[in-house]
Amino acid sequence: MPKKGNRKRLKFRAVDVCSESVTVADYADSDPAVVKSGRVKKAVANAIEKEVKLLCGLEASHGAVEEVLSSAGNIKIDGLDSSDDLDAEEGAIGETKVIHKKKSKRRKESRESSDGQDYPVDIWLMLSSYIRPEDVCRFSLICRNAWMVTCTTVFWTRLYRRHYRMDVDLPFWLQPDCIDRTCSLRARVIRSLFHLYEPFSSRVSKIPAFPESTPTSLLNSKCLLFWIKKMTGTRPEGLWEFNFKFLKQQNKKNGRAKSLRMPKQYEDVHTNSNTDCYMLQVSTFNFIFTPVVMGMTLTLFTINVSTDMRHHRVRLVFQDSPIQRGRKRGDYGSTQVVLDPVHSVRLLDWWHPQYPLSQ
Repeated sequence: MPKKGNRKRLKFRAVDVCSESVTVADYADSDPAVVKSGRVKKAVANAIEKEVKLLCGLEASHGAVEEVLSSAGNIKIDGLDSSDDLDAEEGAIGETKVIHKKKSKRRKESRESSDGQDYPVDIWLMLSSYIRPEDVCRFSLICRNAWMVTCTTVFWTRLYRRHYRMDVDLPFWLQPDCIDRTCSLRARVIRSLFHLYEPFSSRVSKIPAFPESTPTSLLNSKCLLFWIKKMTGTRPEGLWEFNFKFLKQQNKKNGRAKSLRMPKQYEDVHTNSNTDCYMLQVSTFNFIFTPVVMGMTLTLFTINVSTDMRHHRVRLVFQDSPIQRGRKRGDYGSTQVVLDPVHSVRLLDWWHPQYPLSQ
């Protein structure tokens, strides 16, 4: 019997090897039962290498084809492990690093040269006279000078005078005589726009008497004030209004970007004692005795159907401290307020025209 070493090996030619003759069994991820070695045969690899060189015109470059074949399936090719090839690879890697450094430097220089022109504040102040109220935030995000303009007294005074109409009945503290005061100018102008500016006033008029879903923004909010008053001149007659003023809890995020510091000369313009405050107004058909909840934290707020199946029922649960994240709410030591039957439920922001304010 002939020895195993004398078996005649099959010879592959580059002309015979094409994309159709290469099978799945020639790759490293193939079934080990088909290919026991787990890698491409040397003859097939050399034939594929020659064909790729001929197609790509890379007869002179030996390292580029090697990179393509090795990155395609982590294929180990025999005969390419010599020290000369390693040195050639290291040289090619060094050249690519230098090229990448040059490209990154050029890109950095092009970015610095294409930053644009820095316009003075006077130009941004002139452009601000044509900004709509709903675009003030977008305008302030253009650049630092545009943001500086939105901090000035001139910007908010012009915005108020541009939309002021004498036929609109404004509260006393929103009249033009009070607008001339610098303190809380921004807050007063924003409140006046919900009376004067049609897109804002129509938005307020479309707010329903009952929210579509129970608001979750009040959870873990602190009750600052609480009072009850009887409403007169309303339909139906004899409604009682329960007012809860809440201060929304501020969530501090780690890694938050530092905000721009407000100039000292414009700090009074942006002063607002009602920032992050909400007013919950619940109207009932009769007077309901409720405990004192000022200084407590709201941990539960639900709106359900009343017992008579014709109205609504509001339930508020207060605790001495807010619920920490990840912990369940406990009824121990809590104060419960149940209002039933309810006529309407409204959640008012500080800029709402019906937000109770005396300044």
